[in-house]
Amino acid sequence: MDEEYDVIVCGTGLKECILSGLLSTSGKKVLHIDRNDYYGGESASVNLTTLWSKFRPGETPPSAYGPNRDWNIDLIPKLVMASGKLVKILLKTKVSRYLEWKSVDGSYVYQYQEGGMFSSEKHIHQVPASPSTALNSPLMGLLEKNRFKNFVSFVVNWDESDPSTLNGFDPSRHAMIQVYQKFGLAETTIDFIGHAVALHTSDAYLRQPCGITINKCKLYVDSFMQYGGSPFIYPIYGLGGLPEGFSRLAAIHNGTYMLHKDIDGFVYGDDGKVCGVKSGEEVAKCKMVICDPSYCAPEKRRAIGRVIRCICILGAPIPNTNNNQSCQIIIPQKQLKRQSDIFVSMVSYAHCVAHKDKYIAIVSAMVETENPEQEIVPALRLLGRIEEQFVSVSELFAPTDDGSGDGVFVTESYDPVSHFESATDDVLRLWRQISGEELNLNLTPEEMAEDQ
Repeated sequence: MDEEYDVIVCGTGLKECILSGLLSTSGKKVLHIDRNDYYGGESASVNLTTLWSKFRPGETPPSAYGPNRDWNIDLIPKLVMASGKLVKILLKTKVSRYLEWKSVDGSYVYQYQEGGMFSSEKHIHQVPASPSTALNSPLMGLLEKNRFKNFVSFVVNWDESDPSTLNGFDPSRHAMIQVYQKFGLAETTIDFIGHAVALHTSDAYLRQPCGITINKCKLYVDSFMQYGGSPFIYPIYGLGGLPEGFSRLAAIHNGTYMLHKDIDGFVYGDDGKVCGVKSGEEVAKCKMVICDPSYCAPEKRRAIGRVIRCICILGAPIPNTNNNQSCQIIIPQKQLKRQSDIFVSMVSYAHCVAHKDKYIAIVSAMVETENPEQEIVPALRLLGRIEEQFVSVSELFAPTDDGSGDGVFVTESYDPVSHFESATDDVLRLWRQISGEELNLNLTPEEMAEDQ
């Protein structure tokens, strides 16, 4: 660690690995350090032994679950939007070449029916994202289906550079609730559009400028049209392949990696700028530090809430999801009288992340009470028989400043949503703060042709 680096990156989570890959390819000399002995940090995929050691120290996994090599269990539940910003970064950097993908079979939304108990029977419905899927959806009556079809057509044609497609709406002036009112959509339809299509986590968006939500809906529909089952894709062998892919990119461009290396603090110069990272008696010199919130000083981060995640091993697909080998379920906040949504994602042996005929479902939600495990019970009831479950409650942090003052740039903690769009936005924020410019995500025809 005697050399001097342009950038030292602390933590090998996906966000940090993307940034180290981007900086390495732009000619920066990068050192990447992690206290763990594996890549991925919070966004790692772990084997059975590591999973048990994290949640049940001293116990061993059941022998019936087979060898470690069969398992790659994500610590956080995230899917990838097929036309989203992360895919564009993967294609732009050519990291997509290191990964193999499988489409997610279905995306579902929970809609409570009066007089019924909370269960999956007749309450979990596939999210319609096209006029044809709307026709067969039990989420809407016949007349409402026609109104929804008109709304989807409006979204598909929406182009903010072409006023003729905006139907009289100003993307930055009109609120989303006004758009819904124009199309005469029912409250239940608005609920699943906002939470299961636009993927908002609360109803605050209703009073916000409509352009934000319409573009989110357009992204969902465009992604859905690529595969037809859902708008999501998932990497074979788990999410851990994503940070590993960007780490490989950095290594090709002379990035240096040190795993299982403790960090004891940062060193600052007389000007208040970071100038090194300390590990024991060693100090690696640098001009800039990028880190996740667990590595920075307390004054560099602020708590923004807590998230509960429950990793469940199942012996069968989630009931009433058409026996799909992978899916997402969103329970909108109104369905449980909550302030935010609950998310369920499921992948399986079909993605080389579990032993034969085993499934991994992860429930995640923002904590809203003093009894977080009770908050996710309704979602756990949707899963059928659970063979094993592992619960964690984590603090979420956001940076207190933009890093320009001391040269320490801090990422945000991973939120509970079941896709990477908000995480990618955080990467783009940091890139803008570090480089002073937007990351160019415009793809050439050759880059668009890359396998996803």
